[in-house]
Amino acid sequence: MTDLQTTSRFSSGPWRRLRSLRVRLIAVFAAVALLAAVSASGIAYWLNRDAVLKRAQNTALNDFRVSLTRNVSELPLNATCAELNQLAASVASSGLSYEVVVSDPARPDCLASSAPLTYTLADVPAKLRDTVAKPRELTENNPYAFHLYWQRQNLEGRPFVIGGTKVVPTGPTAYMFKSLENERADLSTLGWSLAIATLLALIGSALLAQAASATVLRPVKRLGEAARRLGEGHLDTRLEVEGSDELADLARTFNRTAESLHEQVEELSAREAQSRRFVADMSHELRTPLTAMTAVTDILEDEAESLDPMIEPAVRLVVNETRRLSDLVENLMEVTRFDAGTAKLVADEVDIADLIMSCIDGRAWYDAVELDAPRGVRAVVDPRRLDVVFANLIGNALKHGGSPVRVTVREEGPAQAPADGPADGPADGREDDGPVVGPAVGTVIVEVSDSGPGIPEDVLPHVFDRFYKADKGRARSEGSGLGLSIAMANAQIHGGTITAANGEVGAVFTLTLPRTQPPPSADDSEESAL
Repeated sequence: MTDLQTTSRFSSGPWRRLRSLRVRLIAVFAAVALLAAVSASGIAYWLNRDAVLKRAQNTALNDFRVSLTRNVSELPLNATCAELNQLAASVASSGLSYEVVVSDPARPDCLASSAPLTYTLADVPAKLRDTVAKPRELTENNPYAFHLYWQRQNLEGRPFVIGGTKVVPTGPTAYMFKSLENERADLSTLGWSLAIATLLALIGSALLAQAASATVLRPVKRLGEAARRLGEGHLDTRLEVEGSDELADLARTFNRTAESLHEQVEELSAREAQSRRFVADMSHELRTPLTAMTAVTDILEDEAESLDPMIEPAVRLVVNETRRLSDLVENLMEVTRFDAGTAKLVADEVDIADLIMSCIDGRAWYDAVELDAPRGVRAVVDPRRLDVVFANLIGNALKHGGSPVRVTVREEGPAQAPADGPADGPADGREDDGPVVGPAVGTVIVEVSDSGPGIPEDVLPHVFDRFYKADKGRARSEGSGLGLSIAMANAQIHGGTITAANGEVGAVFTLTLPRTQPPPSADDSEESAL
């Protein structure tokens, strides 16, 4: 149950819109554009970051080397602390906005710095100090024991490049502090620019996907609407073919399919109309001779007892078969009226219990039928057609199920709304057109159950089919196979239906009828009057 509910929830409402082809196309375009833009922006950012930082640090380190080389020549041996401070200030005054710290192992208590309140030897990373103080082996490729080393370091959350080198092998060591704040600001601006470019690319891809999906889905939408109209019975539906792409081929295929379907349906309709006309014409042609035959067989039946005993069985067989043929012709004519749509209702408000009692009494079934029908259950129906329904259901139950047959009548829903006006007819003397009925409320349910073995499960779906017989081995039987189908058609013309099922004992046929009928059209009223 949970899986079904989940499937239903995800196949309707906003989830269904999210699963549409348009949304999926936009999502794919957006995902590809986002991936491409993020990749390009990331690569561009890291390349620019590396170039900016390298340029800033190389410029500062080169200037630091040149300035230190120029000013160290003026530093005397065993320089004082003041001279070391002077050296730091002179080196830092080159104009590239970096600060210098000078340390001398001979004067460990001396703090020589161009900005003593901000930068001291303690701010230099220990690893950088050890590397600067360690001499390298002299070779042909390395004529100097000491070199300029650098390291990027954050001091109090601010980025710096720190460089250091020995002034002379036995002299002081100088360190440079170059702030990278400006470079970080530039990189931040670059990052925001790339982010905005990525967003614009994403929006552009979504708009492009919208335009592309509209181009692709517009023909698909027209195809869906055409298929829907074709399914509704508009067989002349065709698509306009534009271009020579795959969608145009699909439209041509649809048009060819619709044309073929139209031709086949017209051919089948023509054949069906011919069959209906043949059945109707045949039935009409048979009525006249059957009328004469019936009159003769009635006379023969009255004189059957006075005939030779050898002839009497043949006479009774002729009588029975003639009546069976007459019933079959009447049923065929009724079927043709339903198929042609000419079957009409002559509705009147009747008591359902009285109508059932009349059906049972007229066919002498009162000893084999148990009736549970309270009086006062009234409905607006065609008494003749409803009598046919009851006769078919009860007769079928007696023939195939066995007695006793139980007929139960009940009503569901509120009682029928009372009619306005006097019950005896119009007071002004005009002809009464029929009962004045209130709004259609409630239904009448009639159940017919027998005491037989029931209906096989494989037969239940076909009991209302025309000419269907449960026992295929008995091609000839007393019934024509049309009774239940005519009963269903009469129930449907009343706006009701009949269902068949198996009860605890025997089969149960349930007739459901509305208590009132929709008002007839003007054409129907004129035809009924005629």
